[in-house]
Amino acid sequence: MKRFLLVLVLFLSIVLVWGVLTSTASLFPLTSPSSETHLSALTETSLPDKSPTVASSPFVPPSPTATPSPTQASTPTLSPFIYPTPSPGDPFKVRYHPNGNLYVSDLVSLEVIAPPDFNVDSSEVIVEIGESEPLSLGPASFSRFGIAGRIQATFMWAWDTDGLHPGDYDLVFTIIPQEITWTETVTLLPESQLPLPEPFAYWAHAESDCCLFHYITGTSAERDLEELMIVADEQARLAAERIGIDFTDPITVSLMPRVLGHGGFAGREIYISYLDRNYAGDSFPMVVHHEMIHILDARLGGDFRPTLFVEGLSVYLTGGHFKPEPLISRAVTLLELDSYIPLSDLADDFYPSQHEIGYLQAGALVEYMVDTWGWEGFSNFYRSIQRIENGSPSQSIDIALQNHFDITFSDLEEQFISKLHRQPLVPDMVADVRLTVDYYDSLRRYQQSLDPSAYFMTAWLPNIEEMRQRGILADLLRHPSNPENIALEAMFVEADMHLRAANFLQVETNLQAINAVLDAIEEFDPYPFQRDSLSADYFSITNLLLDHGYELNSAQIEPNTARVQASLLGGQVVTLVLVIEKGQWQILSEESGAGIKVERVFHINYPFPPLSPVFL
Repeated sequence: MKRFLLVLVLFLSIVLVWGVLTSTASLFPLTSPSSETHLSALTETSLPDKSPTVASSPFVPPSPTATPSPTQASTPTLSPFIYPTPSPGDPFKVRYHPNGNLYVSDLVSLEVIAPPDFNVDSSEVIVEIGESEPLSLGPASFSRFGIAGRIQATFMWAWDTDGLHPGDYDLVFTIIPQEITWTETVTLLPESQLPLPEPFAYWAHAESDCCLFHYITGTSAERDLEELMIVADEQARLAAERIGIDFTDPITVSLMPRVLGHGGFAGREIYISYLDRNYAGDSFPMVVHHEMIHILDARLGGDFRPTLFVEGLSVYLTGGHFKPEPLISRAVTLLELDSYIPLSDLADDFYPSQHEIGYLQAGALVEYMVDTWGWEGFSNFYRSIQRIENGSPSQSIDIALQNHFDITFSDLEEQFISKLHRQPLVPDMVADVRLTVDYYDSLRRYQQSLDPSAYFMTAWLPNIEEMRQRGILADLLRHPSNPENIALEAMFVEADMHLRAANFLQVETNLQAINAVLDAIEEFDPYPFQRDSLSADYFSITNLLLDHGYELNSAQIEPNTARVQASLLGGQVVTLVLVIEKGQWQILSEESGAGIKVERVFHINYPFPPLSPVFL
């Protein structure tokens, strides 16, 4: 009898365990990794909820609708992108800051951008907000803005929305004396819906041996601050050693949680973009060194320091522009690529010239001059250049060259080019320079289309010192972060990684995919990411991750698998492994900072069969 009961209990236990296992499998179907993935299931935890969405770019993120594809196992769904309607004030355009949604408590700035042929003489803009007891902003005069000299009237932090009710507000714009009037409607969302980390963020500071760092809490800069300060101290030591001046006053460095321009600039202080998805391809040590040279160079002084030599000196003493690079050897490739810019043109119009070529030529020219006349000879020449009244920079350089070296600017260029012709041409370097130019041309094209406040010729660069004093955060924390922005920026990050590794074919693939999407956007294609299967991969992965609380930073995509870096709220960066099963991207595993893997599967519809990239 006891034996019978024992057998019966054992049988019932087996049935019970089998029932639990099958029911669990039906709720959480795990995909068995292939022999190529080498993954093992560990513990299971719930993945984070979807993070708040900031809708700020011209597009409306797609939602599923039936669009069958004959080549895939499932029937994916896509919804067309909705493009913005023309501005009510066309040809005048209004840009609001902070970028993205506006919330009660925001200090709102406005840029009223005029058409290029607009006569700015004595013209002003007045803005009236609300109907009963309207608030009047302005008048603000039209003037030239940014490096490009764009014609606009700027209302800096003019509309204080603190204490207002959420809802729609009509803004009536009037240009006087022309009496041009139009109305735009702006929606203020409740302050309680502010995106993280804004509700809890604030400006903080820390001091290292060289620098006073300012940063916003809850960002990547706060997370990595200790390491950044160590790097900055070392770069400050090298910069002072190379330029020949000791630090007497600490350098102020503000770390910005968004890309502006190419990721770094300097005035009285240094401003550097630092974020996990830095699509400007910056190396923090290179950028901080470059900008430190600008600060120290200014302290050494000079009556007139032409931009050609200001930027060339920083590139030369940093050992490269965006990465360490042999300047003379790389400048040789410009002759091969027929991309060399005449020095007088570059001196007179430096920033509007092709950015990467201009910086490379300037750095190589300074290297040539130091090699020829020594550091002291170059420095004495550079700091003695005099500004010529009503003259051009190239004329000032020409006179200084005659006074110091008894040569003209044309003579210097002839000697410089002769030096380049005597150098061997390195084929891989030709490809690297060409693709570097293509990369940054594509990046600026992206900014002009989908992140215009970041475009360096007309970048939105508010007074960050005043931002710190007034506790203003949103102008730096908010930026276009819809799926199309995230996907394209992640593609830039990946292209930069391949460029640094000399995987030139893969760089070409990424840039072609990026530009195919940008072409489609310019053509108002309702499905721009379908132009290229690699971009479709990125867009699908981006939406999948957003649906589960992650934000894509970069992705390495191979046939049917992807390994991605993504951010969680709070700044934690995780690695995710994704696979495609039946035409759908799935999250297979997560590796947290502690190395814990979480096995779960999620699905998103995939627009059409995935690309199988060719790797070198």
